Amino acid sequence: MDLGLAGKVAIVTGASEGIGKETAAVLAREGAKVAICSRRPEAVAAAVAELQRAGGDVMGLAADVSRPEDIQRLVEATAQRFGRIDILVNNAGTSKRGTFMENDDAVWAADFELKVFGAIRLSKLVIPHMRKVGGGRIINVTNIGAKTPAAGSTPTSISRAAGIALTKAMSKEFAPENILVNTVCIGRIKSGQHERRFTKAGESAEAYYERVGKEIPMRRVGETVEAANAIVFFASSMGSYITGTSINADGGAAGTV
Repeated sequence: MDLGLAGKVAIVTGASEGIGKETAAVLAREGAKVAICSRRPEAVAAAVAELQRAGGDVMGLAADVSRPEDIQRLVEATAQRFGRIDILVNNAGTSKRGTFMENDDAVWAADFELKVFGAIRLSKLVIPHMRKVGGGRIINVTNIGAKTPAAGSTPTSISRAAGIALTKAMSKEFAPENILVNTVCIGRIKSGQHERRFTKAGESAEAYYERVGKEIPMRRVGETVEAANAIVFFASSMGSYITGTSINADGGAAGTV
């Protein structure tokens, strides 16, 4: 099936591993040209090499999306290399969570700078490029905890809820220009973040995935490609009449639609 992505240019943040890298891989396989970024230079270089070996037209930069100067450099380099920008996937972010009383102002500020202001600043920079080509797609990667926050889930559930509100507000404003804005709310998806966290705590990734998978209606943790496919759907021609919408990629775990 032709997804209408051949020749399109996409930026995917937080794409040196996990959902971001898999999203870049799917976009590249469909014929899109892709710019990726991550904070770790060596991880970006390794991801770019892997994606290029698979035949993708991919470039990468070490960039921290909580830093405005890094965002500017990423967008300028992408436009210079590929000549246009059609798709933005705001995927960068960590799952920072703790109790309300233990999180100080610095924790809250860092989380919002990375996830909320990073998405805002990037969107502001790419929208002029999208206007030049008659439209575009912005996909904000959030999570199901944004819809039903749990105890001990701050600040990430709050910053992700802001991402959902940002998605809806932007979708209303930019729909007349054919710039469609949607969000994928992910649940338990396999990732390097999970594996590093639980390996450090003395539990293997396999044991962790088996344990938490039992809590999910589908009885398993999702694969990165399953989240990536939902993201790419919004970027593709299949989603041409959908904006301001969320998809839960969670195996049925969310308590809301």
